[in-house]
Amino acid sequence: MSEAPAAPRPGSADATTARPVDQLDLLLTPPTPRSGWRVPAARAWAMCLVELQKLRHDRTELYTRAVQPALWLLIFGETFTRIHAIPTPGVPYLDYLAPGIIAQSAMFIAIFYGIMIIWERDAGVLTKLLVTPTPRAALITGKAFAAGVKSVIQAVVVVVLAAILGVSLTWNPLKLLGVVVAVILGSAFFSCLSMSIAGIVLTRDRLMGIGQAITMPLFFASNALYPVAVMPGWLQVLSRINPLSYEVDALRGLLLGTHAHLLLDFGVLLVAALAGITAASSLLGRLAR
Repeated sequence: MSEAPAAPRPGSADATTARPVDQLDLLLTPPTPRSGWRVPAARAWAMCLVELQKLRHDRTELYTRAVQPALWLLIFGETFTRIHAIPTPGVPYLDYLAPGIIAQSAMFIAIFYGIMIIWERDAGVLTKLLVTPTPRAALITGKAFAAGVKSVIQAVVVVVLAAILGVSLTWNPLKLLGVVVAVILGSAFFSCLSMSIAGIVLTRDRLMGIGQAITMPLFFASNALYPVAVMPGWLQVLSRINPLSYEVDALRGLLLGTHAHLLLDFGVLLVAALAGITAASSLLGRLAR
């Protein structure tokens, strides 16, 4: 009986001719598609990366937006620290102010995010995104968390400036991670609020006017500048339904070690972010009409 042919050696001609066939099979066989929750998560991450790529081409926004928090700390903070006009028991006013300025600068970045999505609508980009298989919620989530990452970069600038001015901040890595999460969740809510307003007003001019009209009331109706206890009763009610107050409370507790309701703060921020994503996703189709 004849012997069975031996298997080709790795370096033989038969093995060489077999490689293109194997490679052709890999090209003809599509990769295993993602399923379940991984699909929207991957799409949201991709959209977040697309938004952050814009920073590589133009970093001017980050530099110019660093001016305002610097002025708040250098002028407002230093002045009110000297005159002791606002009671902050056990904490210097500049220390008390720094977390509020972090939250304020993050909100100011996120609250005008709807202008960008209106610009994408006018340029035809939004229509192209909506005809892709990307879920609308993933599209909004990617943009919201891109705004959060931009806000974290802004927060780093404020933290460094506050440290230079002598503010006693914690450098515990776990607490700093909590600061990052709080800033991202707060920015996600305010960017979704902006995109929801964009889906209602549909034009950049109207959105700019509404954005300017609500930013300062949100800021002053929070505990960013002064404790809730010194506010009049009606303002205390507004402060308790203002997500910015919970973000400031979380930042103050993490950075300064003051008393804070961290579970409540993060719970409110998470619910607010999810509600914002839901509202903005439902209004995205109206914006693209």
